[in-house]
Amino acid sequence: MFPVRDLPTRSAYFRSQSAIAALFCSLGLQYATWAARIPAIKEDLGLTAAEVGVLLMAAGVGAAASFPLVAMLMRRLGSRRLAVLSQLCLTLLLLALAAATNYPAALLVMCVDGVFVGCLNVAMNAQGAALEAGYGRNAMARLHATFSGGSLLAALLASGVNALTPSVGVHFGAAVAVLVLLGAYARTGLLADGVSAEGAEKQARTRWAVPSRVTLWMCCAMVFGTVAEGAMNDWSTLYMRDIAKASAQIAPLGIAVVSGTMVLARLFADGRRNRWGDGRVVLLGSALAAAGLACAVVGGGVVTALLGFACVGLGIAAVTPCVYAAAAREGSDALTLVAAMGTTGLLAGPPLIGFVASASNLAWGMAAVAASAAVVSLCSTRIRWTPVATAPR
Repeated sequence: MFPVRDLPTRSAYFRSQSAIAALFCSLGLQYATWAARIPAIKEDLGLTAAEVGVLLMAAGVGAAASFPLVAMLMRRLGSRRLAVLSQLCLTLLLLALAAATNYPAALLVMCVDGVFVGCLNVAMNAQGAALEAGYGRNAMARLHATFSGGSLLAALLASGVNALTPSVGVHFGAAVAVLVLLGAYARTGLLADGVSAEGAEKQARTRWAVPSRVTLWMCCAMVFGTVAEGAMNDWSTLYMRDIAKASAQIAPLGIAVVSGTMVLARLFADGRRNRWGDGRVVLLGSALAAAGLACAVVGGGVVTALLGFACVGLGIAAVTPCVYAAAAREGSDALTLVAAMGTTGLLAGPPLIGFVASASNLAWGMAAVAASAAVVSLCSTRIRWTPVATAPR
């Protein structure tokens, strides 16, 4: 903690932390808002299941294709202005999706949404890394907890609005109002670019270079980690119903267990990072997720499934915060590439698991998720983990 004589510094730290947290919350809220209304969008546009899968993939394609654009915007605008711009664009894209009257228009909106998700993902993680480097304190895991909190807020908002009206437009309009408030709050407290010359912006004015081997290992860890995270959020309820044979009342507990344990783990992960180091946190956490989910798939049953899901939530929660922090120390280009892989895994992972499940069954799909977590554990041994430096007085 800061000494009493450094209360102004402490106040500035928490003000910046809360502003950056508002960005993370915005992204979680925006993503979960449109995801919660996929069934309604499917019905309104008369889509088949395959067309819905392509619609979801469009966001992943946009995120994957955004890397050159994000790298250029980071160099020209910096993380602060890019964060504000992309958060505003994502807010407006909700309204555009609600107004889409045909399938091609919805595909275009989702592709553009993926691009700006990539932009905000890079910018807000650059801000989080600069916060850690500038003040010498681990904070990334708590920031990522607010992303999960934004997803939870979106779920509650969807439930509340649905109880009043089935209108997608009304629902998205309410979400836009919340996003505007979050964006306004974040704008006044974000860190100016260049706060930490050794942090996330140390390459902000340099030309893009070929990624190093360490960066490629980070990309691998990130994409498989976000595949596991995204797939659990999207497929856990269906697994509970179809494979574990849970009742209609118990099946939704799958996603509740994953989300709840993930938020809880992220709230306390920065303390573990201080004690154990990021490398050990990622290695042990991803191994726990892989082993727990594998046992759940082999063992079968409702209780075993819920315990396995809890292992995934507890184990995979700190992977993305730690990898983002490590990538930021390699420079903004490394962070941009790693974040692009993370966004791609988060958005494209669930459809890929769905393809595996359709070719066999969802048990094999969950086995693929467990294998993804095991790959993260392997990658963690190849990454250069540098602890956050102690902040100067």
